[in-house]
Amino acid sequence: MSTITAPSMALSSIVARPLQLARDYAQLIKIRVTTLVVITAWCGYYFGRHKSGLPVMGWPLVWALAGIGMVSAGTACMNEIMERKSDALMLRTARRPMVTGSMRLGHALTIWAVFTVCGTVLLATRMNLLTAGLTLATSATYLLIYTPLKKISPLCTFVGAFPGAMPGVLGWTAARGHLEAEAIVLFAIVFFWQFPHFHSIALLYRDDYARAGIRMLPVVEGDGRSTNRQILMYGAALLPTTLAPTLLGMSGLPYLLGASLLGLALFYFCTRIWREALPVSSPESRIQARTLLKATVTYLPLLFALMMLNSAA
Repeated sequence: MSTITAPSMALSSIVARPLQLARDYAQLIKIRVTTLVVITAWCGYYFGRHKSGLPVMGWPLVWALAGIGMVSAGTACMNEIMERKSDALMLRTARRPMVTGSMRLGHALTIWAVFTVCGTVLLATRMNLLTAGLTLATSATYLLIYTPLKKISPLCTFVGAFPGAMPGVLGWTAARGHLEAEAIVLFAIVFFWQFPHFHSIALLYRDDYARAGIRMLPVVEGDGRSTNRQILMYGAALLPTTLAPTLLGMSGLPYLLGASLLGLALFYFCTRIWREALPVSSPESRIQARTLLKATVTYLPLLFALMMLNSAA
């Protein structure tokens, strides 16, 4: 019997190793976050090329998204290297490869260096120096300011919102070579959106963050008033900001109507958390946070899809 099962066990082991490595790579570069970065950059690139009257498809799009995506992947990789001790203390991150030891530090550092250098060089040579410089500065801000600040002050969410809102701008500069009002609008939309999104995550995983010593706002306050106030305030600021693409001629009336409906729906969930003002440690608060998180995750892709589908001629 062993002579029959041994080859099959060996084959299973051979297949399992690359599958495990693929899973490790996907976690190391935060594949879902990196994908969202690339999609948002694509939106900025689309509008930049559209304004120039140039084709939105082709090799320049590939170079732009590949370069931005690689630097984003490298940034995520270094973030997991820097936070591996904190990640080990949180249930939601305890299976990351730098925590479990399934990937060695030297391997992860190599991935970070290759992705960051290759992505930056690709953007500098195939697109323009402005996009390469902004992409590298975004990565540096995330790693050198936001990441260590998470252990110091809840201001980390505000600071982190700046690099988090850059992908649309990077896509725009890749297409146009300079900054314009439309790029600032794309930045502002993602900037304001991040506060309901990330505060809902912090509410949902408050205990995890507390164990790791990460000073998100729901961790350092007990009543949740400041967290709820920020969710409401930035949710309200998002509403008029999402109307600006129509005013700038980026999209038309269908987008304006759709953005208004989407914005009001998201704002409803923001106001519900603020109105009920539940303690951040209560189970009901986590239920509301999960609902808000689902709303924010649904909202942004729909908004950008509608903006692009209704782009002005």
